[in-house]
Amino acid sequence: GWPAVMAQSVIDALSPGLVVTTDAGLSCAAPLLRLDSDIDFADVAEALGAAEAHGMLPEPNPLQPFYVGFTSGSTGMPKGFRRHHRSWTESFRAGDREFDIGANDVVLAPGTLTHSLFLYALAHGLDVGATVVLCRQFRPTAANRLIREHRATVIYGVPTQLEAMLDAADRACEEPFAELRWILSSGAKWKARSAAALRTRFPAARFAEFYGASELSFTTVVKDDEAVPPDLVGRAFRDVVITIRDHAGHVLPPGEAGLVFVESPFVFMEYACGASEPPQWLGDAITVGDVGRLDDRGFLHLVGRASRMIITSGKNVHPEEVERVLEVHPAVDAAAVFGVSDRQRGERLVAMIRLRAAAASIGRAELIRHARAALPLYKVPRKFAVPRLWPTTRSGKADFAALAAMWEQGDCEAVE
Repeated sequence: GWPAVMAQSVIDALSPGLVVTTDAGLSCAAPLLRLDSDIDFADVAEALGAAEAHGMLPEPNPLQPFYVGFTSGSTGMPKGFRRHHRSWTESFRAGDREFDIGANDVVLAPGTLTHSLFLYALAHGLDVGATVVLCRQFRPTAANRLIREHRATVIYGVPTQLEAMLDAADRACEEPFAELRWILSSGAKWKARSAAALRTRFPAARFAEFYGASELSFTTVVKDDEAVPPDLVGRAFRDVVITIRDHAGHVLPPGEAGLVFVESPFVFMEYACGASEPPQWLGDAITVGDVGRLDDRGFLHLVGRASRMIITSGKNVHPEEVERVLEVHPAVDAAAVFGVSDRQRGERLVAMIRLRAAAASIGRAELIRHARAALPLYKVPRKFAVPRLWPTTRSGKADFAALAAMWEQGDCEAVE
């Protein structure tokens, strides 16, 4: 899915021993094997030149690199993160203690394997002997059909996918999916207002959501039977230790916000390419720049990402906090808040919003009044707009860079 120039830059940076592609236009110095995009899975081994008979392969060194994944950057070279075998096998074991997924399950991974969530669903499912159902690309109606056809019991997804599946089931007047027993969500915070619809469509399923990062893997988890306030992202995943630290590395007490440091056997090895600077480590603990605080019970409240922080009139604003407040409004389906240059304030807050299908329109004064009820005045945007489309990354998250560019170019309708 990358532009040719981007793919070429990554290949040049990693110097692979073999490149397998369906892209007829790709060229590189490494040995290149082109496959037909419509090749049957049964023919892949022959196309790769694999021997018909082979013995058992030796177990790899657990610290040997397993793969390089890429964050969904929109410009320049994507950031490649390298993981070893043990980081995933250890997460399998921890996941086995959190959930009871086994050989009798049918796991649906309704997204492409370029998304690490679905690659994980495949690898873990095969590890425990489950049946895994894959999708070449996500289509909500097709995903619902696959649940029924294969009698799926576990599904992985990001919130935008799960919500699209609920909407598709509503439009088709689908009967409830009675056999599904686990819905595992990651990539963004699940919206509480969708919980009732989820329970109606999947009456027997338990729901769990994760917070993590490409470099960290699983960090926290919250399950629907755990009494966790909706603004928290959960407790530490099994075998994970979370500390909140200031910029000098000192551990902060419960209730104080700082950088979220994570120590676990799941964390990555190093950046393989595309990183402007190395991650911040303190011993075996690492931060990717997320800011949060722990409550007295050890549950994590995620304030935002340090790299997205906006400084307006000398005060720090984490746009994620403002976005969550705006998204509580019944007319707002999604929000993206960012700072634009302002001679007086340094930066001023603006917000792009996506309206819910049932909402005809909304006024600027109403949005300000809604935000003001939950936020101090300096955190309330004064300018709002609705883009003609809502761009997302390949992982289904809002593409903030693209939305900011749409604001700058006027490719949106101002909310008056």
